[in-house]
Amino acid sequence: MADHWWWRPGWAPGTRWYTWHLVFDGADDVHRLAADYRHALAEVPGLTLVPDRWLHLTMQGLGSTAEVSEAAARAIADAAAHHLAKIPPFDLALGPAIVTREALLLTVDPAEPVHAVRSAIRGAIADVWPKVPESADGFRPHVSVAYSSADGPARPAADALARVTTYPATARIAAAELIILNRDRQMYEWETAARVPLG
Repeated sequence: MADHWWWRPGWAPGTRWYTWHLVFDGADDVHRLAADYRHALAEVPGLTLVPDRWLHLTMQGLGSTAEVSEAAARAIADAAAHHLAKIPPFDLALGPAIVTREALLLTVDPAEPVHAVRSAIRGAIADVWPKVPESADGFRPHVSVAYSSADGPARPAADALARVTTYPATARIAAAELIILNRDRQMYEWETAARVPLG
Protein backbone atom coordinates (compact mmCIF):
# COMPACT_ATOMS: atom_id res chain seq x y z
CA MET A 1 0.00 0.00 0.00
CA ALA A 2 1.04 3.63 -0.46
CA ASP A 3 0.63 6.64 1.83
CA HIS A 4 -2.63 8.38 0.91
CA TRP A 5 -1.76 11.63 2.67
CA TRP A 6 0.82 13.08 0.29
CA TRP A 7 0.00 16.63 -0.79
CA ARG A 8 -1.66 16.46 -4.19
CA PRO A 9 -1.41 19.34 -6.69
CA GLY A 10 -3.52 22.25 -5.49
CA TRP A 11 -3.44 21.08 -1.88
CA ALA A 12 -1.31 22.28 1.04
CA PRO A 13 -1.82 22.77 4.77
CA GLY A 14 -4.65 25.27 5.20
CA THR A 15 -6.29 24.52 1.83
CA ARG A 16 -10.08 24.46 1.88
CA TRP A 17 -11.94 22.85 -0.99
CA TYR A 18 -15.52 23.04 -2.22
CA THR A 19 -16.74 19.57 -3.12
CA TRP A 20 -19.92 17.51 -3.16
CA HIS A 21 -20.36 14.46 -0.95
CA LEU A 22 -23.00 12.04 0.15
CA VAL A 23 -22.67 11.81 3.92
CA PHE A 24 -23.92 9.35 6.53
CA ASP A 25 -25.03 11.40 9.52
CA GLY A 26 -27.51 9.33 11.51
CA ALA A 27 -26.95 6.26 9.30
CA ASP A 28 -26.82 3.79 12.17
CA ASP A 29 -26.43 0.70 9.99
CA VAL A 30 -23.46 2.24 8.15
CA HIS A 31 -21.93 3.20 11.49
CA ARG A 32 -22.39 -0.40 12.70
CA LEU A 33 -20.56 -1.72 9.66
CA ALA A 34 -17.75 0.84 9.91
CA ALA A 35 -17.29 0.01 13.60
CA ASP A 36 -16.97 -3.68 12.75
CA TYR A 37 -14.20 -2.88 10.28
CA ARG A 38 -12.47 -0.43 12.63
CA HIS A 39 -12.40 -3.16 15.28
CA ALA A 40 -10.93 -5.67 12.84
CA LEU A 41 -8.30 -3.22 11.60
CA ALA A 42 -7.35 -1.66 14.93
CA GLU A 43 -4.06 -3.56 15.22
CA VAL A 44 -3.02 -3.21 11.56
CA PRO A 45 -0.15 -0.72 11.32
CA GLY A 46 -0.08 2.11 8.81
CA LEU A 47 -3.82 2.81 8.62
CA THR A 48 -5.93 5.87 9.42
CA LEU A 49 -9.37 4.61 10.49
CA VAL A 50 -12.32 6.83 9.56
CA PRO A 51 -14.71 7.71 12.42
CA ASP A 52 -18.46 7.73 11.80
CA ARG A 53 -18.58 11.52 11.60
CA TRP A 54 -16.31 11.62 8.55
CA LEU A 55 -17.65 8.70 6.52
CA HIS A 56 -18.53 9.96 3.05
CA LEU A 57 -19.01 9.13 -0.60
CA THR A 58 -17.03 11.60 -2.71
CA MET A 59 -19.04 12.92 -5.65
CA GLN A 60 -17.67 15.98 -7.46
CA GLY A 61 -15.14 18.69 -6.69
CA LEU A 62 -15.47 22.38 -7.51
CA GLY A 63 -12.10 23.83 -6.48
CA SER A 64 -10.36 25.59 -3.63
CA THR A 65 -12.04 28.40 -1.73
CA ALA A 66 -9.21 30.62 -2.96
CA GLU A 67 -10.47 30.09 -6.51
CA VAL A 68 -14.23 29.52 -6.07
CA SER A 69 -16.21 32.41 -4.64
CA GLU A 70 -18.95 31.90 -2.09
CA ALA A 71 -21.40 33.43 -4.57
CA ALA A 72 -20.45 30.91 -7.26
CA ALA A 73 -20.74 28.02 -4.83
CA ARG A 74 -24.18 29.27 -3.75
CA ALA A 75 -25.31 29.61 -7.39
CA ILE A 76 -24.23 26.04 -8.11
CA ALA A 77 -26.06 24.77 -5.03
CA ASP A 78 -29.21 26.63 -6.15
CA ALA A 79 -28.92 25.09 -9.61
CA ALA A 80 -28.37 21.67 -8.07
CA ALA A 81 -31.66 21.96 -6.21
CA HIS A 82 -33.50 21.97 -9.55
CA HIS A 83 -31.52 19.06 -10.97
CA LEU A 84 -31.62 16.87 -7.85
CA ALA A 85 -35.37 17.41 -7.43
CA LYS A 86 -35.77 15.07 -10.42
CA ILE A 87 -34.01 12.17 -8.64
CA PRO A 88 -35.96 10.34 -5.93
CA PRO A 89 -34.27 9.24 -2.69
CA PHE A 90 -32.82 5.73 -2.89
CA ASP A 91 -31.26 2.98 -0.81
CA LEU A 92 -27.64 1.84 -1.07
CA ALA A 93 -26.02 -1.35 0.15
CA LEU A 94 -22.47 -0.77 1.43
CA GLY A 95 -19.86 -3.49 1.82
CA PRO A 96 -17.94 -5.65 1.87
CA ALA A 97 -14.64 -3.79 2.17
CA ILE A 98 -11.84 -4.27 -0.32
CA VAL A 99 -8.16 -3.29 -0.29
CA THR A 100 -6.88 -0.74 -2.80
CA ARG A 101 -3.50 0.94 -3.06
CA GLU A 102 -4.32 3.88 -0.77
CA ALA A 103 -7.49 2.91 1.08
CA LEU A 104 -9.86 0.22 2.27
CA LEU A 105 -13.15 0.82 0.50
CA LEU A 106 -16.72 -0.25 1.05
CA THR A 107 -18.28 -1.26 -2.24
CA VAL A 108 -21.56 0.47 -3.13
CA ASP A 109 -24.57 -1.15 -4.81
CA PRO A 110 -26.41 -0.15 -6.90
CA ALA A 111 -24.05 2.35 -8.47
CA GLU A 112 -26.54 3.73 -11.01
CA PRO A 113 -28.41 6.18 -8.74
CA VAL A 114 -25.11 7.53 -7.40
CA HIS A 115 -23.98 8.16 -10.98
CA ALA A 116 -27.32 9.89 -11.62
CA VAL A 117 -26.75 12.22 -8.65
CA ARG A 118 -23.25 13.04 -9.85
CA SER A 119 -24.53 13.74 -13.36
CA ALA A 120 -27.17 16.06 -11.91
CA ILE A 121 -24.52 17.94 -9.92
CA ARG A 122 -22.35 18.23 -13.02
CA GLY A 123 -25.37 19.57 -14.88
CA ALA A 124 -25.83 22.20 -12.18
CA ILE A 125 -22.18 23.23 -12.45
CA ALA A 126 -22.58 23.52 -16.23
CA ASP A 127 -25.52 25.87 -15.63
CA VAL A 128 -23.16 28.29 -13.85
CA TRP A 129 -19.69 27.70 -15.35
CA PRO A 130 -18.62 27.17 -18.96
CA LYS A 131 -16.50 24.15 -17.98
CA VAL A 132 -17.15 21.44 -15.39
CA PRO A 133 -14.05 20.44 -13.37
CA GLU A 134 -12.95 16.81 -13.13
CA SER A 135 -13.67 14.13 -15.69
CA ALA A 136 -17.13 12.71 -16.18
CA ASP A 137 -15.52 9.29 -16.66
CA GLY A 138 -13.72 6.99 -14.26
CA PHE A 139 -15.96 7.70 -11.27
CA ARG A 140 -16.32 4.66 -8.99
CA PRO A 141 -18.67 5.10 -6.03
CA HIS A 142 -17.16 3.94 -2.73
CA VAL A 143 -16.95 4.79 0.95
CA SER A 144 -13.52 4.61 2.59
CA VAL A 145 -13.33 3.04 6.06
CA ALA A 146 -9.54 3.46 6.32
CA TYR A 147 -6.71 5.19 4.49
CA SER A 148 -3.14 4.01 4.17
CA SER A 149 -0.86 6.32 6.15
CA ALA A 150 2.42 4.66 5.16
CA ASP A 151 4.03 2.68 2.38
CA GLY A 152 3.99 -1.03 3.10
CA PRO A 153 2.51 -4.45 2.33
CA ALA A 154 -1.22 -4.87 1.78
CA ARG A 155 -1.30 -8.39 3.26
CA PRO A 156 -1.92 -7.39 6.92
CA ALA A 157 -4.99 -5.35 5.95
CA ALA A 158 -6.23 -8.03 3.56
CA ASP A 159 -5.82 -10.73 6.22
CA ALA A 160 -7.72 -8.61 8.74
CA LEU A 161 -10.58 -8.08 6.29
CA ALA A 162 -10.72 -11.79 5.55
CA ARG A 163 -11.52 -12.45 9.22
CA VAL A 164 -14.48 -10.03 9.29
CA THR A 165 -17.84 -11.79 9.49
CA THR A 166 -20.07 -8.71 9.40
CA TYR A 167 -22.82 -8.16 6.83
CA PRO A 168 -23.41 -5.21 4.45
CA ALA A 169 -25.16 -2.06 5.62
CA THR A 170 -28.09 -0.23 4.07
CA ALA A 171 -28.29 3.56 3.85
CA ARG A 172 -31.07 5.83 2.65
CA ILE A 173 -29.71 8.61 0.43
CA ALA A 174 -32.03 11.61 0.52
CA ALA A 175 -29.68 14.56 -0.08
CA ALA A 176 -26.31 15.65 -1.42
CA GLU A 177 -24.10 18.10 0.45
CA LEU A 178 -21.85 20.84 -0.83
CA ILE A 179 -19.07 20.97 1.74
CA ILE A 180 -15.90 22.90 2.49
CA LEU A 181 -13.28 20.19 2.93
CA ASN A 182 -9.84 20.11 4.51
CA ARG A 183 -7.27 17.39 5.18
CA ASP A 184 -4.92 19.22 7.54
CA ARG A 185 -4.94 16.45 10.17
CA GLN A 186 -4.67 13.39 7.91
CA MET A 187 -8.44 13.06 7.83
CA TYR A 188 -11.08 14.46 5.48
CA GLU A 189 -13.01 16.91 7.65
CA TRP A 190 -15.55 19.48 6.54
CA GLU A 191 -18.26 21.99 7.24
CA THR A 192 -21.48 21.94 5.25
CA ALA A 193 -22.11 24.84 2.89
CA ALA A 194 -25.42 23.57 1.49
CA ARG A 195 -27.59 20.49 1.89
CA VAL A 196 -29.67 19.81 -1.22
CA PRO A 197 -32.48 17.25 -0.95
CA LEU A 198 -33.30 14.68 -3.60
CA GLY A 199 -36.80 14.45 -4.98
